[in-house]
Amino acid sequence: MAPIAPRAVERAAPPTNRSADPLPIVQANDNRTPAGQLSNGVLTVHLVVGMARWYPEADDGPYADVPAFAEEGKAPQIPGPLIRVKTGTTIVATIRNTLTDSTIYIRGLVTRPAKALDSIPILPGESRTFQFAAGAPGNYLYLATPGLWDWNKYGEREASAGAIVVDPLEVQPPDRIFVINIWGDIDKKDTTLYHNALAINGKSWPYTERISAGVGDTLRWHVINASIRNHPMHLHGFYFRLDARGTELATTWNPPEKRRLDVTEDLSAGHSMLMVWSPNRPGNWLFHCHLAFHVVPGDGQLVGRVAHGSHEMDVRQHMAGLVLGISVKPSLAWRAPTRNNIRKLHLYIDEGAPRHRAPRALAYVLQSGDRPPAPDSVELPGSVIVLTRNQPTDIIVVNRLKEATSVHWHGIELESYSDGVPGWSGSATRLAPVIAANDSFTAHLTLPRAGTFIYHTHLDDVEQLTSGLYGAIVVLEPGQKFDSKTDHIFVAGWDGAGDKARTVINGDTAGVPIEIAARVPQRFRFINIGPAGRLVYAIRRDTTVQTWRPVAKDGADLPPTMTVSGRAAQRLGVGEMFDAEFIAMEPGEYRLTIGYPQKQMEYSRKLIVR
Repeated sequence: MAPIAPRAVERAAPPTNRSADPLPIVQANDNRTPAGQLSNGVLTVHLVVGMARWYPEADDGPYADVPAFAEEGKAPQIPGPLIRVKTGTTIVATIRNTLTDSTIYIRGLVTRPAKALDSIPILPGESRTFQFAAGAPGNYLYLATPGLWDWNKYGEREASAGAIVVDPLEVQPPDRIFVINIWGDIDKKDTTLYHNALAINGKSWPYTERISAGVGDTLRWHVINASIRNHPMHLHGFYFRLDARGTELATTWNPPEKRRLDVTEDLSAGHSMLMVWSPNRPGNWLFHCHLAFHVVPGDGQLVGRVAHGSHEMDVRQHMAGLVLGISVKPSLAWRAPTRNNIRKLHLYIDEGAPRHRAPRALAYVLQSGDRPPAPDSVELPGSVIVLTRNQPTDIIVVNRLKEATSVHWHGIELESYSDGVPGWSGSATRLAPVIAANDSFTAHLTLPRAGTFIYHTHLDDVEQLTSGLYGAIVVLEPGQKFDSKTDHIFVAGWDGAGDKARTVINGDTAGVPIEIAARVPQRFRFINIGPAGRLVYAIRRDTTVQTWRPVAKDGADLPPTMTVSGRAAQRLGVGEMFDAEFIAMEPGEYRLTIGYPQKQMEYSRKLIVR
């Protein structure tokens, strides 16, 4: 049978009678109601795969005709109907293929842990029953695919996938389940364009569900990536605790002594996590994929491109795609902390002459001394901002560009109004503005922990980020001084976008050798803030990977059980940070290598040990 053919993307007229649509309408599945009937330890569920019309954005917006799962006799859903049971349950799932021209292949209806996921075909008009034990607790997925296809020809078809959540026997606290689905198609009229429907629980920002919480609440989120892409999922303003990580085959539950803190966790295709967090400050916050192309208009939408300049304050226009909005209400006892002895810094946003592949050179430049930097001064990446833990700091950001911009303080625990998302950060009565051309904004920071962090633009992300609007923040303990002889920062970004894009480290593809002393601890701070792409950071001697001691992830100290010396190689997704301590025991020449997983030594910098 032929694979499922891609269907046209259309912009629908505002419907007056949705029943007039030629196909059943997809309902966004919030994953609150499990499918099927449970009786005597057996869950029986009847599912159908058929064509349906999916409106991932507005109900009168663009749509795609896609194969989708439904419970028998009910509306189709994206994600597919939730299968949720306790461990020990037997699942009996019948799948009926109502597609007239396509065989479907079912994956994921197996006992976990599993060694592999079989692809079981169901011909058009046929049914098949799967009976299996739910297996070990964890987060998993099931999906229907059209078999093997040419991705470049047919695009992505991950709308027909749903969650399987297996709970422990004991009563579980309240939680939520969020599933990422993607449907993508190449534009028939312009084959250089790729239309995306990027959805969390069936909807794309700004139509995704708004999450409401209160200060002091505990939020438990199961996040499942049902797409073929990786997604570095980033939480603004807070850390979350990583209680479990999973693949399609198995879930690993972290014991308390190995539950690290994160602000960004990179989920591979089919992977999942259980994250637990508790907001201690009110305001509006975001949880989103940190791949720039999954959160910007045009790239993160089915059709159409939006000019940022005319929608700077409209958060519904300058973001799109894999984004959840979170509104946290204050408790009766909550009070904003008092800030005394405030340190003040001036950070300028400048544009200078282009120097590399990017058509523009934008930069954050920190004022040093009594005079502002020259208006065309450029540093790539932006100036390293060195701060002190618990020292209240106001950073006055002065925008000398001819366009609006913003600054997001990535990984920083701060007040919502200063978080840097125009039209969203703050509260309903006081929303943060853009930093308009020739205007300024004061960010109020009080850093509760020492570590490595990032600051970067959160407006017109692709152009401004690839032009240089990013930099590193180092927060030190009181009394500490930053010493570049033993403290080394490596920030990865992009120089330009499109076909000419390349990854640069500290603004270039090369650098002068670094001299370090033998047997003296060296701290390496690694940051990946390009628009897309995982990178592997490693220290080698000849071709041998050396040993280092992990210290921190995303600015948070690792638990003692995770700071054991090991192989000096670490993969980082976009928005992730990692610190390690390296001690070269013998003099000689070493190398720091950074590159994509398939080309790990793309960037190489000599480390001369004396």
